[in-house]
Amino acid sequence: MRRWLPLLPLLLALPAVAQERPPRPLLPGVGPQDPRQPVAVAAAPWRALGRVQLEIGGFCTGALIGPRQVLTAAHCLVGGRSRQMVRPSSVHFLLGYERGAYVAHARVAAFRLDPRFAAAAGGPAPLDWAVLVLETPLGTPDRILPLMREMPAPRTPLMLGGYQQDRAEVLLADTACRVIGRAPHPSGGTLLLHDCAGTRGVSGAPVLAQGPGGEWQVAGVASRVGVRLALGAAVPVAGFAGEVEDGGSVPKPLAPKPLPGALPLDPAGGKASPRTPP
Repeated sequence: MRRWLPLLPLLLALPAVAQERPPRPLLPGVGPQDPRQPVAVAAAPWRALGRVQLEIGGFCTGALIGPRQVLTAAHCLVGGRSRQMVRPSSVHFLLGYERGAYVAHARVAAFRLDPRFAAAAGGPAPLDWAVLVLETPLGTPDRILPLMREMPAPRTPLMLGGYQQDRAEVLLADTACRVIGRAPHPSGGTLLLHDCAGTRGVSGAPVLAQGPGGEWQVAGVASRVGVRLALGAAVPVAGFAGEVEDGGSVPKPLAPKPLPGALPLDPAGGKASPRTPP
């Protein structure tokens, strides 16, 4: 595990990476060789995913983990100017979004996150997760992803898909990436390191690994990426799955701890969002 510790600053502070004048700007979290491809929003496990759309602009990715519950990143719910949590009713979930169409839409009635998460700082990174509670249930049994109760081992195959800044109208996925390892965070938590390609907008997307029966499960929540590398850090679901009751309905409060500063990837890179659905 220790040999991966030097990678952690790349994910938290996003420092510059030395490189001689690339022919084109490299997308954060993707690198020079882009393995991402569009995937069918109606196929498993992608049919559980949708866009988390903010009325103030910007979007992230989320996944159904219950009939009314969507798992995403907490920093996706922070206003870019106010640096405060947005109103739940100003957040929408567009299930199966593709080129302006979607399978279903629901407004968010409430969201729950770890009480130690600091909106102004966007962290600490190991607490960068949130459960959205939808006004209307959208999660049918074939669209709900289970949570992985144990952190996957290094070299475990992964997939990561989401709605990303460069091709925001389709669901892009890296289907052939792996776990690099795990790294302790200065706040006391742990991050899951991976080499899945994903850029702005993929925040909140589920990092998927296969369970014992071959079914895809949520191993982590995409939170941080490297600058010019296909390198990312996710919040391990194993760290909070036990605090989520009834398959993802209400996380139990946790005892407060000191909050170090951290800078997550901005939702959608500050891009303007499409018209919010009614």
